[in-house]
Amino acid sequence: MTDKKNPVKATADKMVEKVQEAVDPSNEIPGAPGPVPPSVDEPAEPTGPLPPKSDQRGPDTYSPTGQETGIPQKEVAQDGAYLTTAQGARLHNSDHSLKAGARGPVLMQDHHLREKITHFDHERIPERVVHARGAAAHGVFKAYGTASTVSKAAFLAKGVETPVFVRFSTVLGSRGSADTVRDTRGFATKFYTEEGVFDLVGNNIPVFFIQDAIKFPDVIHAGKPHPDREIPQAQSAHDTFWDFVTLHTEATHHTLWNMSDRGIPRSYRMMEGFGVHTFRLVDAEGDSTLVKFHWKPKLGVHSLVWEEAQIAAGVDPDFHRRDLADAIETGAFPQWELGIQTFPDTPEQNFAGIDLLDPTKLVPEEMAPVQPIGLLTLNANPSNYFAETEQVAFHVGHLVPGIDVTNDPLLQGRLFSYLDTQLTRLGGPNFGQLPINRSHAPVNDMLRDGMHQTAVHRGVAPYRPNSLDGGCPFLAGEDTGAFVEVPATVAASAKERKAPASFDDHYSQPRLFWLSMTATEREHIIAAYTFELGKCYEQAIKERALTVLARIDSELCTQVAAGLGLPAPAGETRLADPAPSPALSQLGQTWPLEGRVVGIVADEAADLDGVRDVRQAVLDAKMVPLVIAPVGGQLDPDGTPVTVQRTFATARSVEFDTIVLAGTARPGTYATGAGDAKAGDNTATAEGAVADPRAVLLVNEAFRHGKAIGAWAGGGRVITAAGVPADAPGVVIGSTGASVLDGITELLGAHRVWKRFTPQN
Repeated sequence: MTDKKNPVKATADKMVEKVQEAVDPSNEIPGAPGPVPPSVDEPAEPTGPLPPKSDQRGPDTYSPTGQETGIPQKEVAQDGAYLTTAQGARLHNSDHSLKAGARGPVLMQDHHLREKITHFDHERIPERVVHARGAAAHGVFKAYGTASTVSKAAFLAKGVETPVFVRFSTVLGSRGSADTVRDTRGFATKFYTEEGVFDLVGNNIPVFFIQDAIKFPDVIHAGKPHPDREIPQAQSAHDTFWDFVTLHTEATHHTLWNMSDRGIPRSYRMMEGFGVHTFRLVDAEGDSTLVKFHWKPKLGVHSLVWEEAQIAAGVDPDFHRRDLADAIETGAFPQWELGIQTFPDTPEQNFAGIDLLDPTKLVPEEMAPVQPIGLLTLNANPSNYFAETEQVAFHVGHLVPGIDVTNDPLLQGRLFSYLDTQLTRLGGPNFGQLPINRSHAPVNDMLRDGMHQTAVHRGVAPYRPNSLDGGCPFLAGEDTGAFVEVPATVAASAKERKAPASFDDHYSQPRLFWLSMTATEREHIIAAYTFELGKCYEQAIKERALTVLARIDSELCTQVAAGLGLPAPAGETRLADPAPSPALSQLGQTWPLEGRVVGIVADEAADLDGVRDVRQAVLDAKMVPLVIAPVGGQLDPDGTPVTVQRTFATARSVEFDTIVLAGTARPGTYATGAGDAKAGDNTATAEGAVADPRAVLLVNEAFRHGKAIGAWAGGGRVITAAGVPADAPGVVIGSTGASVLDGITELLGAHRVWKRFTPQN
């Protein structure tokens, strides 16, 4: 409804209504920067801010003290049709400083200049020391109720839906680094429960480099760029990292996971998550159970191949964050099941000989199955990266009744570190009052003042006991929802800086992981070690690394040594002999296809009716079709237009899960010189040119990376030009686009055509 008394607001309201009508909630092709297309000319009619896109939302509107305000999210965003100062005074000019004449000096009285520049100078906050590079989304967690027997946490009761905010990240790189580097990934989830905030702060690898938090600065200093040159960025392929992990062999297990395909996920949507530590769940009777948390992606666990990761880091450093945002925008909402492995809470705190307090160890799922307890769905992108993704503050000590910690020495240190780091990053102790961090449960903490205090507290007695405020706040009991620590027995012993003897085994679990890999995955691990150690300068570090590998497996050590041109050290006479855990392998199953990206290569001479049919079928399957053509615009503009999303100049194979060709992909006229160096020398007039070299490159790369490739209407000639045999595994050539897509869809469920990677020996 418009405001008749305020003509500017009335115009703005009408504009918003038009925008809301224009927003397509089923946006087929993601990536539009705004809710409606812009005009060519600069808008001149005053209007208010446009609403966010249909896939975006901000933090729920709660007060700093956890009270639901009911205020629409748009009313806590900036408003008004006119540019103002931070204090609300309208401005008539923001292009020129106030000067003594047009060519005179700038005057000190220019309050607008000072405010604008001062705020700009302070826009940045210190980035996270680790996990600086991140992407996030809003969502909901719905509990199955299956955890109710082991935990009294209210959000785990059957059918309870809890708002969440999830942040994914790399560990080593800075905020400006690439997404697809080989690294551990963070998987942090903030549950806004009715009993307070619960943060599950984990990784995509179930074990960690170290057993005690006191060594966390060491492992991060070793993994970060060398302090003299600040290189290499976001990589572990350098001397200081390998110097540390080969001298500190408790890091061996995590390092092996990092060298596996787990170190380069295909997508955040296809990435497993782990709580890493052992936690306690407490039921309504006060009985406790030890647990490990697992996030299982509905789309399966998939990875990039190493060359893909390298190409993506150059052509699209934002590969993972773009994938996450685009999937949500198109309605292919990412989902994970939260599961738990449960263990008796015995004084020994071990299971089948595995010390549950050792964060470098896992428990194979075949020994302790993962029991699903709820479903996480991410359904909205943030409306502002800084306010939400950058300012969200996680802490493993954000617990709710029914969930408690253990004596894991790495977890114990994190309980201090996470809280401490927010003081520097977010300017003081009141970071919990930022909208993205606010509790959805009432807060009455008696904490007062400090930087950025936005709660306006009442009362005169922020202490207890008191009578002046009527005794409020009162203490709660277990029967009124209090968080009560598990009364675990602490054994009387001498103070000492030691670890238990059970922490000394650094090799049996790395060997378990190696033996659980398929032949293809083992080759990838060998290649990763060879690359990483090959980037080291010091020969001694390479030789030391080989001695570590010899204690895992002789084949692994021998092949890496051959790649480095070094002799393999003598193998261990006694290697552990654990039973393999098939659950650790990523291969061998089929998965849903939601959000997969299908590249459709076409030009004006292609079978455009077939392209239209394939495009619609891809959309119907909840996948994303992207048409790739010599130039942008539309194909068949006089008929039923086919919109081009990528050109031969802008497309690269890493963006697509499969490539299909609807014709011969003739060379484009805009090809050589300044047009696109990838085009080579072939042009539309070149004698005997069969296909544009850039289309040939797409096919060649896709084949090397194990992706399904399809063609009809002469597209098979492009496949031949790429040096790919028509009868190669995963190549589908048919008479129609529909038949080709059927064959491609069947192959996509396995993620890649793994037969192409089958080792020859």
